[in-house]
Amino acid sequence: MEAVKISGNVSYYSVGSLEDFPLHLGKAVGIGETEIAVFRLSESILYALENRTGHKKGGPLAEGLISGEYVYCPLRDCKISLMTGEVQSPDTGQVRTFPICIEGNTVLIGIE
Repeated sequence: MEAVKISGNVSYYSVGSLEDFPLHLGKAVGIGETEIAVFRLSESILYALENRTGHKKGGPLAEGLISGEYVYCPLRDCKISLMTGEVQSPDTGQVRTFPICIEGNTVLIGIE
């Protein structure tokens, strides 16, 4: 897959059109070896996180339930911030986040 936009040390890749990402649901996309969960909260608000929680039996986050600006791991029910990737108390940890933007109708995800 070839980068369609480069900004500083971040390369952006097209992962589909806005319509490919249903509202209030997660969808897994791949960029090279990296699997990313994309969450669309409104017409123009999307978040991108690594599609796996930090624990050993990390669940596929794209299958998690969204509540506000959080996603719940489908296997362990831990609460993760879509904005920061921070696992919320009483659990701990961090999920990698990725910059995401919309150009026209195309969704782009950035990877360093």
